[in-house]
Amino acid sequence: MQVVAYCEEKATRNNVEQITEGIRHFSLQDALPTGYKLALNMELGTLSYLSIGNEGPQLVAQQQFTTSEMSILLPLLDSYPYYCPYEVLYASFYNGSVNDIVVDRCRQRLQMAQDIGTWDQEMRPVRNVLSRTRLKLRTFGLTVSSILETGCILRGTPTTPSVQSTRQATIHGKS
Repeated sequence: MQVVAYCEEKATRNNVEQITEGIRHFSLQDALPTGYKLALNMELGTLSYLSIGNEGPQLVAQQQFTTSEMSILLPLLDSYPYYCPYEVLYASFYNGSVNDIVVDRCRQRLQMAQDIGTWDQEMRPVRNVLSRTRLKLRTFGLTVSSILETGCILRGTPTTPSVQSTRQATIHGKS
């Protein structure tokens, strides 16, 4: 049975190691193998899978994310290892910036949509972009699991891809 935990703290930086000139680095403890990191270029929308060895960082894989996909990816990375509530994903998708007021407004809107039976229609654009983001994250050995009527959680796949297979997939344009 999977245990789901949600941290009430806002945007903790435990999994963000450093922010350098528009690039955020994520170690994602237990989701990535030891010696690997993710680097997210906020301006270009590229997520890079880096191997940190004695020779310095080496690029293992890289994916380009659209602005819409970035609006879903960033809250998932920021909330790791906890789940990201649907209202935060919704707020990020439609508003870009996420603060308590915007999240409260989005929570109310989604609750109203659920009450009148239009929750699926309201969340469809977010779920479509989430689906594309999920496919791109497979390159890095990550997946996004949905939690019924709650949110989504970023997790490592049971078998994280090896460096060689990831390189080949990236070179041949497969994800």
